Amino acid sequence: MDWLVLLPPVVAIGLALWTRQVFLSLVAGLWVGTTILAGYNPLGGLREMASVVVQVFGDASNSRIILFSLLVGGLIALVQVSGGVAAFTRWVQGRGWGKTRRGAELLAFVVGLLIFVESSITSLIVGTLSRPFFDRLKLPREKLAYYCDATSAPVCMSIPLNGWGAFVLGLIIAQGYASGAVSLLVQSLVFNFFCLFAIGFALILALTGWGFGSMRRAEVRAATKGELTRRGSSPMISDDVANLAPIAPDRGHIADLIVPIAFMMVMIFVSLWITGDGNFMDGSGSTAVLWSVGSAIGLGMVLYAVPRRQGSLISLARSTEYVIKGASGLVGVVALLVLAFALGTVSRELEMGPYVVSLIGESAHTWWLPGVVFLVGCIVSFTLGSSWTTFAILVPLVLPLAEGLGISMPLMLGAVLSGGVFGDHASPLSDTSIISSMSAACDHVDHINTQLQYSILVASVSLVAFLIAGVVA
Repeated sequence: MDWLVLLPPVVAIGLALWTRQVFLSLVAGLWVGTTILAGYNPLGGLREMASVVVQVFGDASNSRIILFSLLVGGLIALVQVSGGVAAFTRWVQGRGWGKTRRGAELLAFVVGLLIFVESSITSLIVGTLSRPFFDRLKLPREKLAYYCDATSAPVCMSIPLNGWGAFVLGLIIAQGYASGAVSLLVQSLVFNFFCLFAIGFALILALTGWGFGSMRRAEVRAATKGELTRRGSSPMISDDVANLAPIAPDRGHIADLIVPIAFMMVMIFVSLWITGDGNFMDGSGSTAVLWSVGSAIGLGMVLYAVPRRQGSLISLARSTEYVIKGASGLVGVVALLVLAFALGTVSRELEMGPYVVSLIGESAHTWWLPGVVFLVGCIVSFTLGSSWTTFAILVPLVLPLAEGLGISMPLMLGAVLSGGVFGDHASPLSDTSIISSMSAACDHVDHINTQLQYSILVASVSLVAFLIAGVVA
């Protein structure tokens, strides 16, 4: 009955995609998992579920991400009421950018490509800067959420000068490959097919406007009916926050947006340097994003309170009110993150990852082993909603296996990285996907439904690439 360990994430994900009730679906999957842990006692499962949810806050990294998500709402509200977002929109349009569908989508893509320090920050900035252009051109929020997601984890793992690279380097070093760890990681980037193809596919969509499936239907809906979100949907950020109007539209300046955002980016590097004891690569990513967004809010509040020609833009007291209002609009995001973290904890306690890996067995032939590793990584990351957990499970198994069988180690590591990022990009349990939905003010299940078909297409092409590489290598 080992297969029962797969039930919790399968139930949660299946119900979410079927019923569109993501919260109830996560609770159902969590209860199934805790019931198994409680010896198949449903009442014991309820007691265990309450305990697991509380334990989420016992993990400092989880708590920092939850606080970061609340503060993100405060920052979005603050820069919107300052008029900074509106001023940025006017500035971009004044230069002929973002006036067409292609221009708006390319703007979202390029911004996501340039912000590769941390995946959550990427999603936040892409959504905040691009939403006015998408809304004005009647492009669906699902499409914006896709660009937020497609340029976050895939870009961060393709340009690993961040916490992602540091984490993978640490795993490689822990396996005894300290002397060639950096070289191995760099070489593996060439074989990180899913990330490369996901980025390339997003660029193709932006340039051509091509689409299919649920995403195309969403685009037709927005273009013909003007419905940016599906009727009856539940966007991850309330309309009160997403549609906040500037306090003084004629006084906002582009600096009111750029200065806090730029400071946030600088603070990420500063935070990584501080938490890494002088080494950026050893810094804490969750701490960096929390410190950076908190610092950006603080700077924004001071900037808007400084007297100008017609007095201060927003008083400190009013800024505080807007920060709290923005944070309150993200209570749903926080609840979703807590449930996703709890389900991930239960899946790990059930040792779901090692079970899936064990399905490879010893009968795998070397030429298709990279493809199998990629598939296993996709399954583990999708059901757990965590690329880093997938890396931690597979790297210690795959690198010695590759060395023992004489298979290209960069190729096998690339398969692990690709499989892990697939889940971070496509799973409804991924915090990156959740934050992408929030940043785009999109219903989370709608985001997953429209994006999943694209992700599966990219994953299928990646699988073929890994099989070909396995033959050639």
